[in-house]
Amino acid sequence: MTQTPTDSLLRKILTETKTIACVGVSTNPVRPSYFVARYLSLKGFTVIPVNPGHAGEPMFGQVFHGHLSTIPPEPPVDMLDLFRRSEHVLPIVKEAIALLPGLKTIWMQIGVENAEAEALAAEHGIQVVQNRCPKIEYQRLFGEL
Repeated sequence: MTQTPTDSLLRKILTETKTIACVGVSTNPVRPSYFVARYLSLKGFTVIPVNPGHAGEPMFGQVFHGHLSTIPPEPPVDMLDLFRRSEHVLPIVKEAIALLPGLKTIWMQIGVENAEAEALAAEHGIQVVQNRCPKIEYQRLFGEL
C-alpha cells in the first residue's frame, strides 16, 4: 500500500541526495522531463540522463547513458527519477537494485505508480516516492513557490 511521504521525509531526501539518474529524460526542452532535469542540475544535483535514444550525447554537463548498466560507480547514484509509464517501472527498479548499490530513493514522477516496484524497493531498504515531482516538491519545501 502506497503511503504519502511526509514533508520531513521529502525534505530529507532532497537535502541528502547528491546524484540523480533520470530515466526517460528527453532532450526536447518543452518536455517535463527536460525542465525537471535542468532545474535539478541548476540546484546543484548531479543529474545523469538515461535514455537509449540519446546515448553519448551531452546534457547539463553530463553524458547520456543508454542503460543503467553503463553508469559509472562514482559518484554513486542516490536517487532514481523515473519518467516512464507505470507498467515499465518494475524491470527498471529490478535493474537499479542490482546495479546501483548506493541507491537510497526511487522517485516516480507524477502519474507514475507501481505497487510491486514499491514493495521490491522497500524489501531492499530503498525509499519510494510515487506520483510526485522532485522539482515541484523542492520548490514547495524550500520556499520557491
